[in-house]
Amino acid sequence: MLAAACGVPASRTLDPAPSAPSAQATQLPGPAAPTPAPTATPPPTLAPAAFSVAATIETIDLAKMNDHLVALTSVGSRDPRHPGHARAIAYIKEQLSALAYWGWRIESQRTSYQGIPLENIVATLDPPAGAPATGWVNVSAHYDSTANRTPGWRPAIDPAPGADDNATGTAALLELARVVSPHRAQLRTRLVLAFFDGEELFFKGSAAYVASLPRPLPYKAAINLDMVGFNPLADRLDLLWYTSASAGLRDQVVAANRTYAIGVSPLNAQFAADGSTIMDAAPFGLAGIPSVAICQRYGVNDATFPGNDTFHTVNDTPDKITNPRLWLKAAKLTLAVALELARQG
Repeated sequence: MLAAACGVPASRTLDPAPSAPSAQATQLPGPAAPTPAPTATPPPTLAPAAFSVAATIETIDLAKMNDHLVALTSVGSRDPRHPGHARAIAYIKEQLSALAYWGWRIESQRTSYQGIPLENIVATLDPPAGAPATGWVNVSAHYDSTANRTPGWRPAIDPAPGADDNATGTAALLELARVVSPHRAQLRTRLVLAFFDGEELFFKGSAAYVASLPRPLPYKAAINLDMVGFNPLADRLDLLWYTSASAGLRDQVVAANRTYAIGVSPLNAQFAADGSTIMDAAPFGLAGIPSVAICQRYGVNDATFPGNDTFHTVNDTPDKITNPRLWLKAAKLTLAVALELARQG
């Protein structure tokens, strides 16, 4: 029912992400094919170390997230009808392929909506002994962008930098991949990082992905990160939880914020009963998978959020990321919960 309602095919298969064509000097480089690197000593900055969730989340590097954000916004637009979309795909795959040494498997899922090609990018890390058939953990962000609130905006031609929406979430996900890499031995279940396309077309990429999953559904939890870099007033995040099945996951996010002294305040839980709350967590939640979305604000403005007038416009540029501290906290909170879940098996 979900797939039919969202206008996506009932099933899709994942295929290995191909090598991207060579880019011009003024474009972001395309990746090599995601094959494991030759046996070598791990890079010093990623060398395995004694593990704890608290210590691991502290290794998230805001500067690296910002580098990713600048690269993602520099393509001009990530709308799937714009040439910059392909360059963004190439960049994401390049960054993930650089981590193949650690065991990441990078795949693409191609689908379409009303004739518009879409491509989800899925990075999977299994425990060394292999993954169980169920109990997987999904962490996602959408990488596509739009500027449809700008009068006269033309999606195939005009810019849609999408810095806050959602280069912030995409950049954080790329950094989480780097941070998790040396700790594969700590996993007890499959960890999947999903870079979804078509969210701005009303979560078409994530809906296609959920529709393609085997039954029984293999995921025990899904966490979505979307728009987490703008708020000049407070380190506030909203926590959307989908249907009653997600109440336990909601409580785990709230507890992690407290346990690891991450400092999100306020952290406001909002109940989402149906898909009218447009986030990539929705298809998971509506399918019965415990699912939450983390964002800076979903709904009306209040004393802790002034409103972001630049989102979905050509002015959603990197200089509008007014609260990098909040961005870092959102990444830490997401990773803390994902690691707790992935280590439970």
